[in-house]
Amino acid sequence: MQITIVYESLYGNTHQVAVAVARGIAETRPDATIDVIAVGQAHPAHAAVADLLVVGGPTHMRGMSTGLSRHLAVTAEGKKPPAEQHLIDGRADGPGLRDWFALLPHDGEGRQAAAFDTRIGSRWAGGAAPGIARRLHRLGYELAADPEGFLIQQNGAGPLRQGELNRAHAWGAALARQLTPAAIAEGTMATG
Repeated sequence: MQITIVYESLYGNTHQVAVAVARGIAETRPDATIDVIAVGQAHPAHAAVADLLVVGGPTHMRGMSTGLSRHLAVTAEGKKPPAEQHLIDGRADGPGLRDWFALLPHDGEGRQAAAFDTRIGSRWAGGAAPGIARRLHRLGYELAADPEGFLIQQNGAGPLRQGELNRAHAWGAALARQLTPAAIAEGTMATG
């Protein structure tokens, strides 16, 4: 069984969540092959071979990031005094999930996917996961779970709030429990 997790990360928080989700899946399904891939390194072939495709990204301006929002964030960090700067992922100014989705063919029919994001915990902050889920659905994927958001500190750069990596681990385990050989063969998984 092949599980592919594609993530976009600016400050490293979404990457940490992707790794925690992978650990939850691996502990629940030790027979699974799991690839955790930064979006800049992901190719359409990674999605094509996945029995379960999990996609996550940071929330920028109430939704998925754009080239402009990533550029503005990187530029803003560079203008801060060194002691106040947050570590930026070296690929943050490169392609994002929107770019990657534009490359994917509409061939997800009968295969499972899930979407997550990192966001601040304000009801006005929005989230990237619903947009990720809509794109996956348009490409023909069946959503294995509702889109999930993992919370970061209010300053927007993180770190993740206490307990969020444990919650991501549990979410990954829950996704894995839904993966049965029969469900994969039929292209269905129970949602819940």
